Amino acid sequence: MEILRYVVNGIEVLAYLYLLSATFYIFLFAFFGLFYKVQKPIQASKQRKFAVLIPGYKEDAVIVNVAKQALNQDYPKDKYEVIVIADSFNEKTLAALRELPIRVVVVEFEVSKKSKALNRCMAEIGDDYDIAFILDADNIMEPNVLGKINEAFERGFQAVQGHRTAKNLNAHFAILDAMSEEINNHIFRKGHRVLGISSALIGSGMGLDYHLFKKTMATVDSVGEDKEVELKIIKKNYRIEYVHDALIYDEKTQKSDVFVNQRRRWIAAQLDYFRSHFIDGLRELVFRGNIDYFDKVLQMIQPPRILLAGILFLSCCIYGLIYFVFDTQVQQWFQPPFYFWLGLFVATVLALLFSVPRRFYNMKTFLALLRVPHGFILMIISLLRIKGASKKFLHTTHSHVDEDESK
Repeated sequence: MEILRYVVNGIEVLAYLYLLSATFYIFLFAFFGLFYKVQKPIQASKQRKFAVLIPGYKEDAVIVNVAKQALNQDYPKDKYEVIVIADSFNEKTLAALRELPIRVVVVEFEVSKKSKALNRCMAEIGDDYDIAFILDADNIMEPNVLGKINEAFERGFQAVQGHRTAKNLNAHFAILDAMSEEINNHIFRKGHRVLGISSALIGSGMGLDYHLFKKTMATVDSVGEDKEVELKIIKKNYRIEYVHDALIYDEKTQKSDVFVNQRRRWIAAQLDYFRSHFIDGLRELVFRGNIDYFDKVLQMIQPPRILLAGILFLSCCIYGLIYFVFDTQVQQWFQPPFYFWLGLFVATVLALLFSVPRRFYNMKTFLALLRVPHGFILMIISLLRIKGASKKFLHTTHSHVDEDESK
């Protein structure tokens, strides 16, 4: 019995240490994210030419409006080209797109992937561009975005992530999804840049040196193409900038099944990349001092914030009950003690409070937070269903075409 208790306590301690490292990670970057400052505008010596790439799969409901909006940039018209990569669009949509002053590249695959679409497109359009700027098929840019990205390139960066934020706040899950995005912006972009570490890429609203992006993407064939590109360019010592005032509006999910599908894909991809890159990341850290690369590998094993907070809350409840109700004979089976778990939970809550923008402090958010237990359950479901999710394309349908509701 004594041996069994030691085994149980050992498992508990290992679980605690993992959650401690996850809590410390988000608390550290959430705290330093409070000190992020937007860069002052500069006069760029060169107006670089952009290829605004918009890959879409069956996005007939939103793509025409997105393409129209992408043309409304306060940037010289001859210095950017909007290119829609149309996979499985209907003929009516294609006809409407061809009436716009944009380029339409039609692609078709037996198994569709964003990486395939981007590679096929760049092979067709040539190399007469300085920056590849990627949008999702539901993204709407503010008119100054390309100018802001060009300024970041002027400062010497070759990869830049814009501020992707919510287009719609019209449902409880949309609000939770929007808050999650802003928390990630604060921790993985603002906090990281304050400490001189690369911003994380999201997969859209990002600009990369065109030739670097094309060369890197040619080696990518996965459903988590943004993370693979991110890892490969950081390994080459490129630092990724974050431009908080370059706003790109993104549709947030309103349905629980879409929420599960998204998280399922993301978690599966991250675990795959952690398994395949951990040893390489450790080697880069030890032999080349590449902290940036090792940090990105560590990000892949971070639990989603809602999952971390939920697990710590349940742990506090369970260990609190044992600590205050049961005798020492029972308590010896449960280690570390209650106050250790409470400390992690409080630190996690503080990190999230640091990260949530003030505009979310309202009654709509309070009502949405009542759905957090439901979201926690959905995250557990996502974890139980991740097998094979990183190997196949999971499409998220978009339909919201109105102006941003968060303004």
